Amino acid sequence: MYIPSLTTVLSVAFLGYMANSMWNIVQLYIPPSCPPTEKTCISNMLSPTSSVSLLMFSTIKSRPQAGSDLKYLSRLDIMAEEEKEHTVTVKLPRSVTRNGSMYLSVFACHPGLGEKDMSKDGWWQEAINSPQTSYTLTKLTQFATPVAETFNLLSDDTTDKPKVERDRSKPVTHLRSKITLSLMTDQLSMSIKQVPGEIGQVMQLTKDRKQFLPILYVDELTMRLKDLVIVNSTDKESSVTVSYRPISLGKLRLFLQFTSALGSMVGMGFTDKDTDEVKGIFADTNLVLLLVTFGVSAVHLLFDFLAFKSEINFWRGKKSMEGLSRKTILWRAFSQSVIFFYLMDEETSLLVLIPAGVGALIEIWKVTKALHVKISLSGITFGEDSKVEASTAELDGVAMRYLSWVLYPLCIGGAVYSLIYTPHKSWYSWTVQTTVNGVYAFGFLFMLPQLFLNYKLKSVAHLPWRAFMYKAFNTFIDDLFAFIITMPTAHRVACFRDDIVFLIYLYQRYLYPVDPNRIDTSTMMDEEPARGTAAEEKKTN
Repeated sequence: MYIPSLTTVLSVAFLGYMANSMWNIVQLYIPPSCPPTEKTCISNMLSPTSSVSLLMFSTIKSRPQAGSDLKYLSRLDIMAEEEKEHTVTVKLPRSVTRNGSMYLSVFACHPGLGEKDMSKDGWWQEAINSPQTSYTLTKLTQFATPVAETFNLLSDDTTDKPKVERDRSKPVTHLRSKITLSLMTDQLSMSIKQVPGEIGQVMQLTKDRKQFLPILYVDELTMRLKDLVIVNSTDKESSVTVSYRPISLGKLRLFLQFTSALGSMVGMGFTDKDTDEVKGIFADTNLVLLLVTFGVSAVHLLFDFLAFKSEINFWRGKKSMEGLSRKTILWRAFSQSVIFFYLMDEETSLLVLIPAGVGALIEIWKVTKALHVKISLSGITFGEDSKVEASTAELDGVAMRYLSWVLYPLCIGGAVYSLIYTPHKSWYSWTVQTTVNGVYAFGFLFMLPQLFLNYKLKSVAHLPWRAFMYKAFNTFIDDLFAFIITMPTAHRVACFRDDIVFLIYLYQRYLYPVDPNRIDTSTMMDEEPARGTAAEEKKTN
């Protein structure tokens, strides 16, 4: 009887959970319908052809009162189904320039105000007090850590260097330069009992309880950190681009639930930068692409886990370095560590940083296996190589000698070019940047010694092919994520570079097929030989 392994059970359970989550997302886009016998049906007051006037006010209070607390900014007249963009000039009070907060109050007047006289003081009081007016409040400012300034390290021009170094130890006030407003325009009829919980929090019924007012929503997912503008103490006013886009019920439900989930992520210790990267996946994404991204993410996580597990199993049982390039292993440990420090210097999202850190630790552990390092109370000792390992190391050294003729001049030339022509935050930043550029641009050359060994030995049986295949699948998945998740350009290019290397490895596997009777070296290597020896003893007896 076949008993599935724990890894298989966990993998199937994980994929089942992700499939259920994808189905839950699809259900958000299926609108409820009111039964014919139901007497408590409600419908949307707003139609696609309705005219609406959006009145915008600034305030420094989180719970403003209509009157002196509101400072009129602008009026935007729209049709419910059209998209429109408007630039608003915001005057900055002294409290805001001194690291204070500011808010934006928005009223959706339905129907539109038309030719209403706007010359009198307080003309908007009657409009915002109408029983058919919707209201929402959002932050106009946000606290964020200032971006580090860069300059040319060799320049003597003092104007090129920052006059005052910004304090990046604490967040300061930034203005949101882009804000997106939306109205839910779907025509639907549903029972009060069918109203989804997240919609019920933003829905307001009319007095006769047969319709609901236009649902006004501020799209928090389109508010990215790159759109924040720092507020200086000398600033008097600033410009904000206000965009209007209609939104469907399904997308509104998804955005409301996801905004709530982002709040939970912050409570678990994730920073604004981490949640900002996740926002980019959902903002301006249709349902099909969203589901594809969600499914691919699940498969990527699964393959990451399986690759780590297979590689650890392979190296844990590895006793000999026959056929394996020690230089390649040392290089991968060095390059993964440099990449980790580079991503940390670039303040990359934890979604990219954590896997890079785990990968670096595994590569360092592999170095201890490759060098036969043993750590004990008496100290660190290095084991001796066998004759087969010595011959492999000799071929490895030949490959590295040829490689150094190409690699070193390229790395030195790239470092000098970066120092002269590229601005950096500091000398440490230049060191990390130039090192990682060498890793990204020419790092694949360090994978060539292993290809050279495969060619000389006419064999690929010594490689951990199971882990290799998981990594190959993930490499192609990374190509998709390179266009979705924000990451440094060099890291994005490296994803496509690895594709070429894996294709060469696959071609070598085709040229040098593995003997099917040979023991699979990617499994637990100590168990199979023992079984084979026991079987031979039985035959001889």
